[in-house]
Amino acid sequence: MPHFIIDCSQDILQQRIPDELMDAVYGVAGATGLFAPNDIKIRIQPYQYYRLREGKKNFLHVFGYIMQERNTEQKASLSKQISIRLSELLPDISFLSVNISDFEAATYSNKALINPENINKDRHFGL
Repeated sequence: MPHFIIDCSQDILQQRIPDELMDAVYGVAGATGLFAPNDIKIRIQPYQYYRLREGKKNFLHVFGYIMQERNTEQKASLSKQISIRLSELLPDISFLSVNISDFEAATYSNKALINPENINKDRHFGL
């Protein structure tokens, strides 16, 4: 937790290498102090086939999924900071956007939570 998924047009990875984009998001997320550095997970999904409006050539959207205890101001700041950092890396991009959504704690499960030895239901148990 958290998970950041970068959807982008394939040509974005010709402008910047994947590690550079992932490091940018990771750096911003880590600098907020909202997450333990070992908890941040980032992946990229490039698209070869997509359609944009006429005259637009590429896009990048970051879907951020975080545990629900952060407030709206924290999520808005995180979204804005990621947008700023990626805009610096990709100044000529046609579309750049970020959305931060909550995981609902009551419906979230992971390997640690199902461990029978985890009597306190710590989602970081054993990590």
